Amino acid sequence: MNKALLEIAYLIASITFVFGLKLMGNPKSARKGNLIAAGGMTVAILGTLIFHDQPVSPVIYAVILAAIALGTVGGWLTAKKVAMTKMPELVSLFNGMGGACAALISIIEYPNLKEQPGALIAVLAGLVIGTVSFTGSMVAFAKLNGSLNKAIRLPSYNIINTAMMLVVIGLAAMMVISGSFNTSMMLYVLLALAAVYGILFVIPIGGADMPVVISLLNSFTGLAAASGGFLYDNKAMLTGGILVGSAGTLLTIVMCEAMNRPLSNVIFGAFGGGSGGGSGASEGGTVKDIQVSDLAVLMNYSRKVVIVPGYGLAVAQAQHVIHEIELLLESRGVEVKYAIHPVAGRMPGHMNVLLAESNVEYDKLVEMEDINPEFATTDVVLIVGANDVVNPAAKTDPSSPIYGMPILEVEQASHVIVNKRSMNAGYAGIDNPLFYSTKTSMLFGDAKSALTALANELKSL
Repeated sequence: MNKALLEIAYLIASITFVFGLKLMGNPKSARKGNLIAAGGMTVAILGTLIFHDQPVSPVIYAVILAAIALGTVGGWLTAKKVAMTKMPELVSLFNGMGGACAALISIIEYPNLKEQPGALIAVLAGLVIGTVSFTGSMVAFAKLNGSLNKAIRLPSYNIINTAMMLVVIGLAAMMVISGSFNTSMMLYVLLALAAVYGILFVIPIGGADMPVVISLLNSFTGLAAASGGFLYDNKAMLTGGILVGSAGTLLTIVMCEAMNRPLSNVIFGAFGGGSGGGSGASEGGTVKDIQVSDLAVLMNYSRKVVIVPGYGLAVAQAQHVIHEIELLLESRGVEVKYAIHPVAGRMPGHMNVLLAESNVEYDKLVEMEDINPEFATTDVVLIVGANDVVNPAAKTDPSSPIYGMPILEVEQASHVIVNKRSMNAGYAGIDNPLFYSTKTSMLFGDAKSALTALANELKSL
C-alpha cells in the first residue's frame, strides 16, 4: 500500500514539473509555474519520508528535516537578496550545488551495488557528470564575479581537454566492464579526474560566452539527476532530471543561435577572451553629446520611441524610472515599445524579468525578429546600457569576433541615443561603430541618474 501511495506522490510531482515548466515559458505565468513545480517537489519529499518501506531511526529524520530547513532558509535568503545583475552567478552557483549532490549520491551508493552492472553505469554517470558540472560551475561563478577575470588557455588546450575527457570516459568504461565494485580507490581516482576535467573544460572560455556554458552545465546537472532517478527507480527524480537536462540543452541552442555561432565555436573558439568590458576609450571616431533637456524635447515631439534595455539598466536598477518615462511619453500620444535581444542582460529572459518588476506590460516587450522591421519608422531609439547587441559590426565587419551575430538594427532609426557611463567597450571587449554615427548622440552618466533627470525634464514640458 505504501509503495502505491509513494508512486502516486511521484506521479503528482512529475505532472507538476511538466506543467510548471510549461507555465515558465511565459512571463505572465512564470511565477505560478515555479510555485506549482515547487509544490510538486514538496509532495515528492513528503511522500518519500512518509511512505518509504524501510525502518528509519528518528535521528535520521531529524538530520533530513534539519538539512531541508537549512537549505530552504539559505536558498530563500540568497535568492531574495541577490541583485538582478548577479542572476547568472546565482544560477551557476545553484547549478553547481545540484551537480555536487548527484556526485555525492554516487559516492554513497557505490559500495551498495552488489554486482549490479546497470546500477554501476548509473552511479558512474552521476559521479562523472555531476562532478564536471560542479567544478565547471564554480569556475564559471568565479569568472562572472570577477575572481577569474581572464580566460586561461594552456598550450594546445583543446588537445589536453579532449585527452582528459577520453581518459575519464575510458576509466569509467573499464570499471563497468571489469565490474570493479570493491575498488573504492578507482572511484576516487575517477572523481578527481572528472573534477579536473570540469575545471579544464570551462577555464579557457571567455566571460562573454559564460552564460552559454552555464546553460550547458545546467543540462549536465539534469542528466546527473536523471542517473540518480534510474539508480533509485525514482520517477520524480528521473522526470525532473530529464526536464532540466532537455531545457538546459534547448536554452544552450537558443543562445548559440542568438549569437549565430555553433556550440563547438563557443567551447573551442573562446570568443570574448576577457571577462567582459573594455579597458579604455575607443578610438573609432568622434562622438557627440546630448543634453537631457534637448533629449526630452526630442522625445516629447516624437511619434514612436523604442527603448533598448541592456545590462547597464540592470546594474543601475533603473527599470522603474524607464517605466515612468514610458508612461509620460504615452500620456502625450507617443508610441513606446521595448526591443528585447535574446541575450540582452547576458541571460535569456533577463530583461523581461527586470522590466516585469516595474510593471511594464508584456505586450510592449518586442522580440528582435519582430522589432527590427520597425526601426526604419522609429523617431528615437533610446539605448540604456546595451552595447554588443546593437553593434553594427556584427553585420558589416567580417573581422569582428561578433560578425554574424543577429543584432537589434537600431541604426535604421531617425535618431539613436545611447546612455552609457563611459566609452568603455562592452562585454565582448570590442568597439562599437554605432557610437560614431551621425545619427547617434551619447547621454553619458549612470542610467538611473540620467533617466531620472530625463523624466523630470519631461514633466516640466
